[in-house]
Amino acid sequence: MITSNEYTQLKAFARQDGALLALLWVFTSTLYIIGMTNQLIGLAATVLILYTPFFVGGRLRKFRDYGREGLISFGRGYAYTVFVFFYAGVLFAIAIYLYLAYMDQGFLLSQMSKVLTTDEAQQAMKQYGMTEMMNESLSQMAQVRPIDYALNMLTVNIVVGFILGVPISLVLQRSHTNQESK
Repeated sequence: MITSNEYTQLKAFARQDGALLALLWVFTSTLYIIGMTNQLIGLAATVLILYTPFFVGGRLRKFRDYGREGLISFGRGYAYTVFVFFYAGVLFAIAIYLYLAYMDQGFLLSQMSKVLTTDEAQQAMKQYGMTEMMNESLSQMAQVRPIDYALNMLTVNIVVGFILGVPISLVLQRSHTNQESK
């Protein structure tokens, strides 16, 4: 059973680590946007997004070892992980909204249009019969408000937290310290 103080501690660590994860995601998004014109930077963004579960696992390990004196149950680890993704998702959604509403000025959509109008992309879309669908998708994307993108990112990140929380918590749970097992 978790006490009120333990719950407060868990949420405090999760808020701090959620803020760190949000910073990682903002940095990754910045690299992704730059990567639309530079493939190497785009690859770095992909690597960083794939690093997310390892980052959260590392933060859970620190919480377990320093905040919980080396012990953490699966349930507590899972709750921590879900909270981290929730807090990071909220902060990241705010950042996405601010970027799209005030700074983007249609850059992302124009870059996607450029990619889809290359000869290679046009041939691939014709081959798979997707030309009309991609044109419709681009016009629909132009109609979506920044708040809708932000809320979508929030939802996706929370769901990812629920999913990734299981393996992360399973790997990092510990019911006894290393000194006790010797």
